Amino acid sequence: MKKLLIASTALVGMASIASAQDSGVLNILDWGGAYGASHATAYNAPFEAETGIRITVADADNPSTPIKAMVEAGNVTADVASVEYADALRLCDEGALEEIDLSVLKPGPDGSTAEDDFLPGALTECFVATDVWSMVMAYDDSKFPDAKPSTPADFFDTAGFPGKRTLRKGAKFNLEFALMADGVAPADVYDVLGTPEGVDQAFAKLDTIKSDVVWWEAGAQPPQLLADGEVTMAYAFNGRIFNAAIGENKPFNIVWTGQVYEMEGWIIPKGAPNKDNALKYIAFTTEAERLARAAELISYGPTRKSSGALVGNVDGKDIAMSPHLPTTPGNIEQGINSSADFWVDHDSELSERFNAWLAS
Repeated sequence: MKKLLIASTALVGMASIASAQDSGVLNILDWGGAYGASHATAYNAPFEAETGIRITVADADNPSTPIKAMVEAGNVTADVASVEYADALRLCDEGALEEIDLSVLKPGPDGSTAEDDFLPGALTECFVATDVWSMVMAYDDSKFPDAKPSTPADFFDTAGFPGKRTLRKGAKFNLEFALMADGVAPADVYDVLGTPEGVDQAFAKLDTIKSDVVWWEAGAQPPQLLADGEVTMAYAFNGRIFNAAIGENKPFNIVWTGQVYEMEGWIIPKGAPNKDNALKYIAFTTEAERLARAAELISYGPTRKSSGALVGNVDGKDIAMSPHLPTTPGNIEQGINSSADFWVDHDSELSERFNAWLAS
């Protein structure tokens, strides 16, 4: 009886500790930089103030990579993570993510259901989108006092527009961008890239500037490379370039022609230690007003239809944010939507070929 009592007391104590941990902690894996800072202001600080749940944040160049490693190792320390759309689909298919109960999401300001208020494709069984971002061409205006780069072809024209370029170290986005630079119409990019000849064409185009490329891996690198004068042009996250141009007064211009846009959002790793808190956080941060507030802090479009009208000026400035969002009419038509289906099917093979090409 005494042993049973001790064992029961221990179990109750352990349950109490687990309950206390669950009620008070949330571990987030994010991207850092200006994007992470926007989350800290728009989401994390008000969430902590309203719920009393303490947030800790770790940053990664691409959070999907450590999430996959955590789950495979059976040592999951993150409760929620921000990842790209295609990565969320892939990780979900691999069983690395928890299913998200979409009923926790708040309705729109007009009472519309979350399912109706979110953009098409923004909600899946394992993913809730927070923003639409894009990979865009950008340049240092001070380096081109006369003719200005205005097309993907100009990015590859090192004779007409001298200087080093910076591209993300990977196949995704670069292959699409290369095909558009080589004259493939945006609407035809994935049809062409889906053929062996199209892949060869994309790599052949990349070959033409390979010796002039500085490869980046973290989103904060391209604006820094531009600012340091190491490159004159970049293909980078639009929000990072915008933040440097508007927030730091850098002479950087964005070219929307050739942009590849994609959704990004929250996932919950399989085995997350504080899943309930993760769900609370996802519901809180994806309210229409919160998404609009985040869009004022970094120029990524909100994923709720009702949020667009709520987006005001750039935080702390008398500058309307809407014209600087990838989703704004006039911008979005100049690029293509990244094909999640294509990259789920072809990511491994094209990444392997890209790595081999880079090493050759």
